[in-house]
Amino acid sequence: MSATSPPTAPDSRARRLAVTYHLYVFLDEFVLLYPVYALLFTDTGLSVAEISSLFVLWSLSGIVLEVPSGVLADAVSRRLLLGTAPLFGALGFAIWTVVPSYGAFALGFLLWGVRGALQSGAAEALLYDELDRLGLAGRYGQLIGRATATGLVAVLLATAVAAPVFAAGGYPAVGAASVLASLLCAVAGFALPENRPTATSTEAAAARAVPVGVATREDPPDGVGEPSGWVAVLRAGLTEARANPPVRRVLLLLAVVGGIWGGLEEYTSLLAGEVVVASAVPLLVLLVSAGVMVGGLLTPVGQRLGPGWFAATVALAAAALAVGALSGRPAGFLLIGLAYCALQMVGLVLDVRLQESIGGPSRATVTSLAGLGTELITITLYGGYALASGFVGHGAIVALCAVPYLVVATVLVRVPGTVRSVPVPRVASRATGIE
Repeated sequence: MSATSPPTAPDSRARRLAVTYHLYVFLDEFVLLYPVYALLFTDTGLSVAEISSLFVLWSLSGIVLEVPSGVLADAVSRRLLLGTAPLFGALGFAIWTVVPSYGAFALGFLLWGVRGALQSGAAEALLYDELDRLGLAGRYGQLIGRATATGLVAVLLATAVAAPVFAAGGYPAVGAASVLASLLCAVAGFALPENRPTATSTEAAAARAVPVGVATREDPPDGVGEPSGWVAVLRAGLTEARANPPVRRVLLLLAVVGGIWGGLEEYTSLLAGEVVVASAVPLLVLLVSAGVMVGGLLTPVGQRLGPGWFAATVALAAAALAVGALSGRPAGFLLIGLAYCALQMVGLVLDVRLQESIGGPSRATVTSLAGLGTELITITLYGGYALASGFVGHGAIVALCAVPYLVVATVLVRVPGTVRSVPVPRVASRATGIE
């Protein structure tokens, strides 16, 4: 379609999907409590150990709920889950603001974990299936990449706005603004388009969803009926993750790629504190965040890379991360930002490959398995980082964490078909605003 031709029906529907999801992501991340909630904890009197225990509780809630929420997203409306999820966040933020205490913070983190679990898997599955239904599945990578960048922009704007709002009204003001953003996010979630089979047909398809030619131990013996309901959905997802080699490989790679750099990002300010004065730390953190945002926008570029170039990108990112962390200079954060840019792009491309490889009806369940693996890697990294911090500095730890990416690059080279390049539309339509 030319740039001046009118939009087709699929283009118009894809545009509505993209605009609504971008709004949803922006409101989901535009939470003014984010930059000050740690300060709220300390001002309430919590110790460092108590704050750390809250973070662990938050991570554990995500691990426990990740796969069950994916099964739920395949069994019921994904739009319903995406619309409901921010309401749990709104409730948690309200509790933090009204009755600040350790118990309230713990409950808030549990609610936050529920929110994240309901979104994880459901969002990716809804987006891919809707685009696939329109015959535009090739646009998924660009949409998810741009949405990731939109979320980072929202975080930066929330950080900037939080300062004057906090100065004017303190914690009640930023808390109320966070609740309002979550409520508006819920409205955007319920506005997302969704066209899926009925629950009955989905369950029937899930019960039959075993890759062709693959025998499994869960196959029922003769005379025994097929499982139904959520059991069938879960079984289909686990079977596909185990018996479909491309899905299995990408799930493992996604967990390693996203879990390591995602966990390391939490320590960026501590690493920056080793090379600059405290007042300059936010600038270096901002530089790294900018790299992550650009990485999301480069997702379509990553989709066009052949296996060799894709593996080389991972290896170069590992080298840049290690050299930048060990440099001990502010300029090293430019390399770290470039590394995170590349790793963000790689992770999103792997997510695209995962969605393309899933053939059964349990798309959200399989995607949630990737989220579960990422959480497990991240928690392992947190523990290893804590242990290593007693012996070496932050730069050495970050450099050591770059080593697994060399293993990932080797796997990408030696295992054919793990990541394949696919044609991606290059010409954007002015009518749709997306490729």
